[in-house]
Amino acid sequence: MLEAPVLITVSLLYLGLLFAIAWWGDKRADQGRSLIASPTIYALSMAVYCTTWTFYGSVGRAAVSGIGFLPVYLGPTLVMGLGWIVLLKMIRIVKANRITSIADFISSRYGKSHGLGGLVTIIAVVGIIPYISLQLKAVSNTVSLLFSYPEIVMPHRSATMSVGADISFYIALILAAFTIVFGTRHLDATERHEGMVAAIALESVVKLVAFLAVGVFVTYGVFDGFGDIFDRVAQQQELQQLMTAIPSDAGYSGWFSLVVLSGLAFLFLPRQFQVAVVENVNETHLKRAAWLFPLYLLLINIFVLPIALGGLLHFAGQGVDADTFVLTFPMSQRQEGLTLLAFIGGLSSATGMVIVETIALSTMVCNDLVMPMLLRHKRAALAESKDLSGLLLAIRRGAIVVILLLGYLYFRLAGEAYALVAIGLISFAAVAQFAPALIGGMYWRGGTRGGALTGLTAGFLVWAYTLLLPSFAKSGWLPGDFLAQGFFGIELLRPQELFGLTGIDEISHCLFWSFFANIGAYVAVSLLRPPMVAEATQATLFVDALSETGQDGAVLWRGRAQVSDLEELVGRFLGPNRAQAAFAGFARRNGRDGDSRPEADAKLVQFAESLLAGAIGSASARVMVASVAKEEPLSIEEVMHILDEASQLRTYSRELERKSRELTAATLELREANERLQELDRVKDDIMSSVTHELRTPLTSIRAFSELLHDDPKMHLADRTRFLGLIVSEAERLTR
Repeated sequence: MLEAPVLITVSLLYLGLLFAIAWWGDKRADQGRSLIASPTIYALSMAVYCTTWTFYGSVGRAAVSGIGFLPVYLGPTLVMGLGWIVLLKMIRIVKANRITSIADFISSRYGKSHGLGGLVTIIAVVGIIPYISLQLKAVSNTVSLLFSYPEIVMPHRSATMSVGADISFYIALILAAFTIVFGTRHLDATERHEGMVAAIALESVVKLVAFLAVGVFVTYGVFDGFGDIFDRVAQQQELQQLMTAIPSDAGYSGWFSLVVLSGLAFLFLPRQFQVAVVENVNETHLKRAAWLFPLYLLLINIFVLPIALGGLLHFAGQGVDADTFVLTFPMSQRQEGLTLLAFIGGLSSATGMVIVETIALSTMVCNDLVMPMLLRHKRAALAESKDLSGLLLAIRRGAIVVILLLGYLYFRLAGEAYALVAIGLISFAAVAQFAPALIGGMYWRGGTRGGALTGLTAGFLVWAYTLLLPSFAKSGWLPGDFLAQGFFGIELLRPQELFGLTGIDEISHCLFWSFFANIGAYVAVSLLRPPMVAEATQATLFVDALSETGQDGAVLWRGRAQVSDLEELVGRFLGPNRAQAAFAGFARRNGRDGDSRPEADAKLVQFAESLLAGAIGSASARVMVASVAKEEPLSIEEVMHILDEASQLRTYSRELERKSRELTAATLELREANERLQELDRVKDDIMSSVTHELRTPLTSIRAFSELLHDDPKMHLADRTRFLGLIVSEAERLTR
């Protein structure tokens, strides 16, 4: 039987297996043998997009709206099929600037602004907390269900339940501990976690196999195939509306909003940015991921509708929550092995999301919130410390615990009032607010720090007012008349009918007003003044990332710095040994072995800053380098001049490469032509040898017989006649 000790043991063994794979992946990476240098693993790691929302929630959504669960997967499919060039540009920018998170990305684009990075981090943390609560809700519900096996008893959580009696609290602590061990064992200057990616790829396979197994069992074990399920549904009048094309009350506007929202979330969720951009080993892996990831989405969704419809038929009148059909179906049939597999699949969906999301968020909290505050108020204390890597790890570990506890708090306060999918959409709408500043920053040089700050703030406030606060109101933590009458009783300020906009669902409503405020403020404020020097510099680096004259080789620094100071600075964050190895590697790559000059050039300063950026973020790295280097400010004209020179050098370099390729091709053609000529010469010699042989033999015979006739006038007539015949014969041979 599926008793508590069995579930706990299996869960811990599975988590232990994931940790072992992560440890192995990191060990191979340290040895220079990457475990994830495969486009297939890259595509599978992207499937961290599929959380318990997919594993459990999609079935619940389909049970209410039929194929209304599909838009959430159409968005990412369209991004991979049509918008992959945006992802490619993001990867190029991240690699060129050693960016570690989406907050670091936006901060770097707008002059490496601490304030902007902090704002993005706050939005990400607040926006993702509902999503983390979704995972806690799903796992705690499934554990509670299995504890009642073989009976199917829907979980019920009393509002007065103490924290100590709540299984969700312990699940949050276990996930926090596992994430800490998983992702913060050491500090990496690149913020890449190869072991984590390998484990996430395995989890993607596990949850796919588990869902397909349940789908096949329901469709062909409980029922007699797809046709049987659809025929039975067609006979149930109350279920017939689920078979319509667009069953949702929101209609096509709702579908369009969800497609746009899910596509943006696929790009800008911190965990997706981590696995798809930061963890990318080779940008060519995008080619396979462009079709393999959509194929994965197709496979994991192919049985969603059969399970949902089959559950409505099978559990009619029993009060079974549709979000639990994936688990309750095998439970109802006493399929203990399949039930356990389904539980492990759901656990994979939750742990994968929580691990990657909290690691990404903890990096953002450390680099873009805590470190800037420490640099502002405790710089002297930091300067005295010889090794700050322990401090950085402690900050990240603390952030992981706090984020998961906040997720648990939201679950206790508001999570019970929403289905799994509804909770996830709140988070999707939050991270979608990054789109104007991020996409605008990659394609519009005129975007400014002020515009990004204003736009993000406006969009975030509208999101909080139209989606986040209503979730608390529906849970009873805000007055009920807040939704009906609006703020201060002003009906135009009703959060889900803002300024009288009605007739659309709450997600479309939030998306419209938040984007209106976000994009409008971003563009309007950016147009008020031209970009500052730092903003213009970064704009050029970002906008031209894919161009033939990209500026990734430009060194935009002038001043004085000591090599020893830079190495000591980097060593305080990464450790002395790693810093020494990094500087030695830089010297080898740039032909500087044995160079004992004490002063660092601009290229070395930039290298040191990039190392620090991987550990503490680009904005904090700039501040720390400035603390040991005397930088001379550059005017906008000087920056443009440096960028022009870098562009010309890059163009010249590309021209040299092109000429070199042409010369190599011409040399190869010449070598091939020479080989052909030599072969023809050998053939000619063979032909001439054969021809001369054919000529020499009859001529020799004619000469010999003629000399015999000449030297012997008394030769017998018969011999003379025979010799003359031979001479005639050989002469005829010559003329053939």
